[in-house]
Amino acid sequence: MEALRTFFAQSIVKRVLFLMLVLLLLYSLRHMLNLLLLLFLVTFVMGRLEGFVTKKISRIFPISPTVVNVILYLLLISSLIFGIFNYAPKIVNQVVDMINNINRFLNSSKNDETLQMLTNALDKIDYQKYLGSAVDYIMKLGKWLEIILFVILLSFFYLLQKNKVDQFTEKFRKSKIGWVYSEFNYFGRKFTSSFGKVIEVQLLIAVFNTVLTIIGLWIMGFPYLFALTIMVFLFSLIPVAGVIISFIPIGIIAYQIGSLSLVVWTIVMILVIHGIETYFLNPKLYAHKTKLPMFYTFIILIFSQHYMGIWGLIIGIPIFMFLLDVLEVEQSE
Repeated sequence: MEALRTFFAQSIVKRVLFLMLVLLLLYSLRHMLNLLLLLFLVTFVMGRLEGFVTKKISRIFPISPTVVNVILYLLLISSLIFGIFNYAPKIVNQVVDMINNINRFLNSSKNDETLQMLTNALDKIDYQKYLGSAVDYIMKLGKWLEIILFVILLSFFYLLQKNKVDQFTEKFRKSKIGWVYSEFNYFGRKFTSSFGKVIEVQLLIAVFNTVLTIIGLWIMGFPYLFALTIMVFLFSLIPVAGVIISFIPIGIIAYQIGSLSLVVWTIVMILVIHGIETYFLNPKLYAHKTKLPMFYTFIILIFSQHYMGIWGLIIGIPIFMFLLDVLEVEQSE
């Protein structure tokens, strides 16, 4: 009995046991993962934004983080309401119309050898299933809106009372489950410093790619700009593979409205934007993080998509970076 107690008292055993409990908990809450992931992302991003704005304004005059927090969330909710009433119907109509138009175009172009080869290639990856899934997600906009509003409310109350929440949580350190708190605190800090910051970088890169891409598409006279903005942003959250995936519908639309010449110009535009991101933006944002080889990136995306679906494509790389941090793999270049 004493040997068993000594075994479980070891820090490495406690750490492994805690990870197993977390995995079991996440599996039991798998139907709530959308809510949990969005809650973490919104809270992390808004917390970082609050700290940044507070720091900048405090150089001019003193301001309470609580005031900044309230203003930021008012702006967020106002923007969300304005966007829903003014742009949501346009986005939904454009997404559905764009997908139906692409399907009609591919199905009607039987005499075009180039398009026939593209259609055969897309059939192999069952693109109809993915397009159908995209339409389903759009049609469930009301359910997603409910989750988003709930997430915004929870994250607002957490950031509003962050110090009180931390003080209350700290009381568990001296309780009978103090070891659980210690492990939670350790992995929480690791998770925030690795997973959170990688997600932050992916969001910044996604915004950068989306703005430049949509400006380029607008100049070239592309239709469905609202739908393409949402599509490019979401695919930009997927490292490396997102650029390739997002180009398929963009390339098809380019071929529709301007034949191969516009497709070539679109490829040039995307390569220029990707080059600016690779050689100017990434070195600044990933200054203290490992740049994964492309082989690792694709392997991680394949497995994470298999086990976690669409979310896996977005959070697969950040989770891997978190594991590297926990395993203390050297991450500096």
